[in-house]
Amino acid sequence: MSKKPILVVMAAGIGSRFGGLKQMTPFGLHGESLIDYSLYDALRAGFERVVFIVNKKIRDDFRDLVGKNVEDRMEVHYANQELDKLPEGMTVPEGRGKPWGTAHAILCAKDFIDAPFCALNGDDFYGLDAMTQIFNFLNSNPPENSYAMAGFELQNTLSDAGYVSRGECKVNDKGYLDSIVERLHIIPTIDGPMYTLDNENYKRIPGDTTVSMNMWAFTPGLLNHIEERFAAFYEEAMRSNPLKAEFYLPNLMGDLLKDNLVSVKVLTSKDRWFGVTNASDRPLVEKALRDLTEQGKYPNGLWK
Repeated sequence: MSKKPILVVMAAGIGSRFGGLKQMTPFGLHGESLIDYSLYDALRAGFERVVFIVNKKIRDDFRDLVGKNVEDRMEVHYANQELDKLPEGMTVPEGRGKPWGTAHAILCAKDFIDAPFCALNGDDFYGLDAMTQIFNFLNSNPPENSYAMAGFELQNTLSDAGYVSRGECKVNDKGYLDSIVERLHIIPTIDGPMYTLDNENYKRIPGDTTVSMNMWAFTPGLLNHIEERFAAFYEEAMRSNPLKAEFYLPNLMGDLLKDNLVSVKVLTSKDRWFGVTNASDRPLVEKALRDLTEQGKYPNGLWK
Protein backbone atom coordinates (compact mmCIF):
# COMPACT_ATOMS: atom_id res chain seq x y z
CA MET A 1 0.00 0.00 0.00
CA SER A 2 1.42 3.39 -1.00
CA LYS A 3 2.24 5.91 1.70
CA LYS A 4 0.21 9.10 2.06
CA PRO A 5 1.37 12.26 0.24
CA ILE A 6 3.58 14.72 2.10
CA LEU A 7 3.43 18.51 2.19
CA VAL A 8 6.98 19.95 2.19
CA VAL A 9 7.11 23.61 3.20
CA MET A 10 10.31 25.49 2.36
CA ALA A 11 10.67 28.08 5.13
CA ALA A 12 14.40 28.63 5.60
CA GLY A 13 14.80 31.72 3.41
CA ILE A 14 16.24 34.92 4.82
CA GLY A 15 13.81 37.40 3.25
CA SER A 16 16.38 40.19 2.89
CA ARG A 17 14.28 42.41 0.59
CA PHE A 18 11.28 42.07 2.89
CA GLY A 19 13.35 43.04 5.90
CA GLY A 20 12.51 40.12 8.18
CA LEU A 21 11.47 36.51 8.47
CA LYS A 22 8.44 36.29 6.19
CA GLN A 23 7.76 32.71 7.29
CA MET A 24 6.54 33.84 10.71
CA THR A 25 5.24 37.34 9.95
CA PRO A 26 1.57 37.76 10.95
CA PHE A 27 -0.69 38.76 8.05
CA GLY A 28 -4.09 37.32 9.01
CA LEU A 29 -6.76 38.90 11.20
CA HIS A 30 -5.60 36.85 14.20
CA GLY A 31 -1.87 36.88 13.54
CA GLU A 32 -1.78 34.00 11.06
CA SER A 33 1.22 33.67 8.75
CA LEU A 34 0.90 32.74 5.09
CA ILE A 35 2.10 29.25 6.03
CA ASP A 36 -0.94 28.94 8.29
CA TYR A 37 -3.18 29.47 5.26
CA SER A 38 -1.28 26.86 3.25
CA LEU A 39 -1.61 24.41 6.13
CA TYR A 40 -5.32 25.11 6.49
CA ASP A 41 -5.82 24.49 2.76
CA ALA A 42 -3.61 21.40 2.89
CA LEU A 43 -5.78 19.89 5.61
CA ARG A 44 -8.92 20.61 3.59
CA ALA A 45 -7.34 19.07 0.50
CA GLY A 46 -6.45 15.84 2.35
CA PHE A 47 -2.80 16.14 3.46
CA GLU A 48 -2.03 14.44 6.75
CA ARG A 49 1.77 14.73 6.78
CA VAL A 50 3.99 17.83 6.68
CA VAL A 51 7.74 18.50 6.70
CA PHE A 52 8.89 22.02 7.53
CA ILE A 53 12.32 22.95 6.17
CA VAL A 54 13.71 25.66 8.45
CA ASN A 55 16.92 27.23 9.63
CA LYS A 56 17.90 25.70 12.97
CA LYS A 57 18.32 29.19 14.46
CA ILE A 58 14.58 29.80 14.17
CA ARG A 59 13.36 26.24 14.59
CA ASP A 60 12.02 26.63 18.15
CA ASP A 61 10.33 29.95 17.40
CA PHE A 62 8.89 28.52 14.18
CA ARG A 63 7.41 25.59 16.05
CA ASP A 64 5.86 27.85 18.69
CA LEU A 65 4.33 30.25 16.15
CA VAL A 66 3.44 27.91 13.27
CA GLY A 67 4.15 24.22 13.76
CA LYS A 68 2.20 23.78 16.98
CA ASN A 69 -0.99 24.84 15.19
CA VAL A 70 -1.08 21.54 13.30
CA GLU A 71 0.79 19.10 15.53
CA ASP A 72 -2.52 17.68 16.74
CA ARG A 73 -3.90 17.58 13.20
CA MET A 74 -1.01 16.27 11.08
CA GLU A 75 2.14 14.17 11.34
CA VAL A 76 4.81 16.89 11.65
CA HIS A 77 8.57 16.78 11.03
CA TYR A 78 11.26 19.47 10.97
CA ALA A 79 14.29 19.42 8.68
CA ASN A 80 17.15 21.89 8.98
CA GLN A 81 18.51 23.60 5.88
CA GLU A 82 22.06 24.49 6.83
CA LEU A 83 24.89 25.88 4.71
CA ASP A 84 27.26 23.06 5.59
CA LYS A 85 24.75 20.31 4.78
CA LEU A 86 26.51 19.50 1.51
CA PRO A 87 27.57 16.34 -0.33
CA GLU A 88 30.92 14.88 0.69
CA GLY A 89 33.93 16.86 -0.53
CA MET A 90 32.12 20.22 -0.71
CA THR A 91 32.69 23.07 1.70
CA VAL A 92 31.06 26.44 2.40
CA PRO A 93 33.07 29.32 0.88
CA GLU A 94 34.28 31.93 3.34
CA GLY A 95 31.79 34.76 3.73
CA ARG A 96 28.73 32.87 2.49
CA GLY A 97 25.57 33.38 4.56
CA LYS A 98 22.86 32.82 1.94
CA PRO A 99 21.05 29.45 1.70
CA TRP A 100 21.86 27.25 -1.30
CA GLY A 101 18.37 27.48 -2.84
CA THR A 102 15.16 25.50 -3.12
CA ALA A 103 16.63 22.33 -4.67
CA HIS A 104 19.13 22.15 -1.82
CA ALA A 105 16.28 22.67 0.66
CA ILE A 106 14.54 19.55 -0.64
CA LEU A 107 17.77 17.60 -0.33
CA CYS A 108 17.99 18.61 3.34
CA ALA A 109 14.59 16.97 3.92
CA LYS A 110 15.66 13.67 2.35
CA ASP A 111 15.33 11.64 5.56
CA PHE A 112 11.61 12.50 5.83
CA ILE A 113 10.54 11.97 2.20
CA ASP A 114 9.29 8.44 1.55
CA ALA A 115 6.23 9.18 -0.62
CA PRO A 116 5.07 11.56 -3.36
CA PHE A 117 5.22 15.11 -2.06
CA CYS A 118 4.21 18.70 -2.70
CA ALA A 119 6.97 21.29 -2.36
CA LEU A 120 5.98 24.93 -1.94
CA ASN A 121 7.26 28.24 -0.64
CA GLY A 122 6.39 29.09 2.94
CA ASP A 123 5.94 32.79 2.20
CA ASP A 124 3.38 32.47 -0.62
CA PHE A 125 -0.40 32.09 -0.73
CA TYR A 126 -1.61 29.53 -3.29
CA GLY A 127 -5.26 28.88 -2.46
CA LEU A 128 -7.42 25.79 -2.00
CA ASP A 129 -7.91 24.99 -5.70
CA ALA A 130 -4.20 24.55 -6.44
CA MET A 131 -3.66 22.62 -3.20
CA THR A 132 -6.51 20.23 -3.99
CA GLN A 133 -5.32 19.58 -7.54
CA ILE A 134 -1.80 18.88 -6.32
CA PHE A 135 -3.03 16.51 -3.60
CA ASN A 136 -5.24 14.58 -6.02
CA PHE A 137 -2.30 14.17 -8.41
CA LEU A 138 -0.03 12.88 -5.64
CA ASN A 139 -2.72 10.64 -4.21
CA SER A 140 -3.09 8.92 -7.60
CA ASN A 141 0.33 7.31 -6.93
CA PRO A 142 2.09 8.74 -10.02
CA PRO A 143 4.92 6.76 -11.64
CA GLU A 144 8.49 7.73 -10.78
CA ASN A 145 9.66 10.85 -12.65
CA SER A 146 6.07 11.87 -13.37
CA TYR A 147 5.68 15.29 -11.79
CA ALA A 148 3.18 18.16 -11.80
CA MET A 149 3.15 21.87 -11.06
CA ALA A 150 0.48 24.39 -10.16
CA GLY A 151 0.17 26.91 -12.97
CA PHE A 152 -1.30 30.35 -12.35
CA GLU A 153 -2.41 33.03 -14.78
CA LEU A 154 0.19 35.80 -14.80
CA GLN A 155 -2.47 38.48 -14.25
CA ASN A 156 -3.41 36.75 -10.98
CA THR A 157 0.14 36.96 -9.61
CA LEU A 158 1.14 40.59 -10.18
CA SER A 159 1.77 43.13 -7.43
CA ASP A 160 0.68 46.75 -7.31
CA ALA A 161 3.69 47.41 -5.07
CA GLY A 162 6.29 47.00 -7.83
CA TYR A 163 7.80 44.75 -10.46
CA VAL A 164 8.05 40.96 -10.19
CA SER A 165 9.85 38.10 -11.94
CA ARG A 166 7.94 35.05 -13.11
CA GLY A 167 8.69 31.75 -14.83
CA GLU A 168 6.74 31.77 -18.11
CA CYS A 169 5.61 28.22 -18.88
CA LYS A 170 5.46 26.75 -22.35
CA VAL A 171 2.66 24.17 -22.14
CA ASN A 172 1.99 21.67 -24.95
CA ASP A 173 -1.44 20.69 -26.26
CA LYS A 174 -1.54 17.70 -23.90
CA GLY A 175 -1.18 19.94 -20.85
CA TYR A 176 2.45 19.13 -20.06
CA LEU A 177 5.31 21.53 -19.46
CA ASP A 178 7.79 21.91 -22.31
CA SER A 179 9.99 24.63 -20.81
CA ILE A 180 10.19 27.53 -18.38
CA VAL A 181 11.54 30.93 -19.46
CA GLU A 182 12.37 33.42 -16.73
CA ARG A 183 10.77 36.83 -17.36
CA LEU A 184 12.24 39.64 -15.29
CA HIS A 185 10.82 43.00 -14.28
CA ILE A 186 7.13 42.41 -15.08
CA ILE A 187 4.76 45.27 -14.27
CA PRO A 188 0.98 45.66 -14.44
CA THR A 189 -0.31 48.43 -16.77
CA ILE A 190 -3.73 49.57 -17.96
CA ASP A 191 -2.95 47.73 -21.20
CA GLY A 192 -2.01 44.50 -19.43
CA PRO A 193 1.28 43.03 -18.13
CA MET A 194 4.58 44.10 -19.68
CA TYR A 195 8.19 43.09 -19.08
CA THR A 196 11.63 44.42 -19.98
CA LEU A 197 15.01 42.87 -20.62
CA ASP A 198 16.98 46.12 -20.42
CA ASN A 199 14.94 48.26 -17.99
CA GLU A 200 14.03 50.56 -20.88
CA ASN A 201 12.10 48.80 -23.62
CA TYR A 202 8.95 47.00 -22.50
CA LYS A 203 7.20 44.15 -24.28
CA ARG A 204 3.67 42.89 -23.80
CA ILE A 205 2.97 39.49 -22.31
CA PRO A 206 -0.59 38.08 -22.26
CA GLY A 207 -2.32 38.26 -18.89
CA ASP A 208 -3.46 34.64 -19.13
CA THR A 209 0.09 33.36 -19.64
CA THR A 210 0.72 30.35 -17.39
CA VAL A 211 3.45 30.97 -14.84
CA SER A 212 5.07 28.82 -12.17
CA MET A 213 4.98 30.03 -8.57
CA ASN A 214 7.13 27.21 -7.18
CA MET A 215 4.38 24.81 -6.15
CA TRP A 216 5.37 21.34 -7.35
CA ALA A 217 4.28 17.71 -7.08
CA PHE A 218 7.19 15.28 -7.06
CA THR A 219 7.97 11.62 -6.55
CA PRO A 220 10.81 10.65 -4.16
CA GLY A 221 13.16 9.97 -7.07
CA LEU A 222 13.61 13.73 -7.44
CA LEU A 223 16.16 13.47 -4.63
CA ASN A 224 18.38 11.32 -6.86
CA HIS A 225 18.27 13.96 -9.60
CA ILE A 226 19.22 16.69 -7.12
CA GLU A 227 22.15 14.69 -5.77
CA GLU A 228 23.36 13.80 -9.26
CA ARG A 229 23.32 17.43 -10.43
CA PHE A 230 24.46 19.21 -7.29
CA ALA A 231 28.15 18.76 -8.06
CA ALA A 232 27.85 20.54 -11.41
CA PHE A 233 25.92 23.39 -9.78
CA TYR A 234 28.50 23.67 -7.00
CA GLU A 235 31.46 23.79 -9.40
CA GLU A 236 29.85 26.54 -11.47
CA ALA A 237 28.88 28.45 -8.32
CA MET A 238 32.47 28.41 -7.05
CA ARG A 239 33.63 29.87 -10.37
CA SER A 240 30.95 32.49 -10.93
CA ASN A 241 29.22 33.52 -7.69
CA PRO A 242 30.34 31.57 -4.61
CA LEU A 243 28.56 33.81 -2.09
CA LYS A 244 25.12 34.04 -3.68
CA ALA A 245 24.55 31.33 -6.34
CA GLU A 246 21.49 29.17 -5.61
CA PHE A 247 20.26 25.82 -6.92
CA TYR A 248 16.64 26.49 -7.89
CA LEU A 249 13.90 23.92 -8.52
CA PRO A 250 12.68 25.63 -11.74
CA ASN A 251 16.18 25.53 -13.21
CA LEU A 252 16.52 21.86 -12.27
CA MET A 253 13.14 21.10 -13.87
CA GLY A 254 14.17 22.88 -17.04
CA ASP A 255 17.34 20.80 -17.29
CA LEU A 256 15.54 17.51 -16.60
CA LEU A 257 12.90 18.33 -19.22
CA LYS A 258 15.59 19.13 -21.80
CA ASP A 259 17.19 15.75 -21.10
CA ASN A 260 13.78 13.99 -21.39
CA LEU A 261 14.15 12.49 -17.92
CA VAL A 262 10.85 13.66 -16.43
CA SER A 263 7.35 14.80 -17.36
CA VAL A 264 5.55 17.71 -15.67
CA LYS A 265 1.76 17.98 -15.88
CA VAL A 266 0.49 21.56 -15.57
CA LEU A 267 -2.45 21.89 -13.16
CA THR A 268 -3.98 25.29 -13.87
CA SER A 269 -5.59 27.29 -11.08
CA LYS A 270 -7.81 30.34 -11.58
CA ASP A 271 -7.22 31.49 -8.00
CA ARG A 272 -5.22 34.58 -7.18
CA TRP A 273 -1.69 33.98 -5.89
CA PHE A 274 -0.02 36.52 -3.66
CA GLY A 275 3.16 36.78 -1.68
CA VAL A 276 5.56 39.19 -0.03
CA THR A 277 8.80 40.20 -1.69
CA ASN A 278 9.10 43.75 -0.38
CA ALA A 279 7.81 45.39 2.80
CA SER A 280 5.39 47.42 0.66
CA ASP A 281 3.58 44.16 -0.20
CA ARG A 282 2.45 43.68 3.40
CA PRO A 283 -0.68 45.88 3.45
CA LEU A 284 -1.78 44.41 0.11
CA VAL A 285 -1.51 40.86 1.47
CA GLU A 286 -3.29 41.80 4.69
CA LYS A 287 -6.17 43.29 2.69
CA ALA A 288 -6.39 40.24 0.42
CA LEU A 289 -6.67 37.92 3.43
CA ARG A 290 -9.22 40.19 5.06
CA ASP A 291 -11.30 40.15 1.87
CA LEU A 292 -11.15 36.35 1.64
CA THR A 293 -12.31 36.12 5.26
CA GLU A 294 -15.20 38.50 4.64
CA GLN A 295 -16.19 36.43 1.59
CA GLY A 296 -16.41 33.37 3.83
CA LYS A 297 -13.59 31.46 2.12
CA TYR A 298 -11.64 31.30 5.39
CA PRO A 299 -12.91 31.41 8.98
CA ASN A 300 -12.32 34.42 11.17
CA GLY A 301 -9.44 32.74 12.97
CA LEU A 302 -8.00 29.67 11.24
CA TRP A 303 -7.22 27.64 14.33
CA LYS A 304 -10.09 28.55 16.61
